[in-house]
Amino acid sequence: MLLRNGIKSAVFALMAMMSAGALAEELLVAAASDLSFVLPEINKAFEAKHPDVSVKVSLGSSGNFYAQIQNGAPYQVFMSADEKYPRDLIASGNALADSYNVYGTGRIALWTMKPAVNLSQGLSGLMDARVTRIAIANPAHAPYGRAAEAAIKKQGVWEALQPKLVFGENISQTAQFVQTGNVDVGVVAMSLVLSPKMRGIGRWAEISSALYPALVQAAVVTRAAENSAIAREFVKFLDTAEARDLLQKYGFRDTK
Repeated sequence: MLLRNGIKSAVFALMAMMSAGALAEELLVAAASDLSFVLPEINKAFEAKHPDVSVKVSLGSSGNFYAQIQNGAPYQVFMSADEKYPRDLIASGNALADSYNVYGTGRIALWTMKPAVNLSQGLSGLMDARVTRIAIANPAHAPYGRAAEAAIKKQGVWEALQPKLVFGENISQTAQFVQTGNVDVGVVAMSLVLSPKMRGIGRWAEISSALYPALVQAAVVTRAAENSAIAREFVKFLDTAEARDLLQKYGFRDTK
């Protein structure tokens, strides 16, 4: 009898847990790939304050997410690596102007696993004949790719390095090319090389911010979530000291 009652109690407890889980509000976030390591920590902190919310993140290139949201993708929050995309969504009526929030400024770095690559000369050092493959994110839709292109052009070595370039779909794939040794060196987000998972792997050198336009990053609530209070709360949370400290920990410059 006691065993039977115990089993019943366990079943009821499990059903209650499942019911509670089913009632949890899901928040769909489309986020730039440079946030792949910091965002889980931000989400954990946010969910601790909102235990009835489950943040579901899709990572990719900002340009691709912009196009998807323009075409009706149901993402509720968009965290872009380029403030232009959220502004354009607002202009087209696909995002809420009063939710717009700049959460940080990104930085780029050279990163390599190859001992022979000399990082001390910065981008000019990539002219070395021993460097045959250089990864950058695709400038067509990845803000970090555009920053890399701008820096290489300003350094005056774009024409010489073009035959060596390999394009990643986004900055995470670009970093993967470097980590796996498929390229000699890559221009990646500082947020990736400073992450606990990547820290101490290979060698890196920051690229001077004077060489590329500021990577101002912004978040916005999309039209799909115009009636969602929790989507607004999430974007506002990015302004808290807790979230800003996490972003700085991963190399983002504070804009506040």
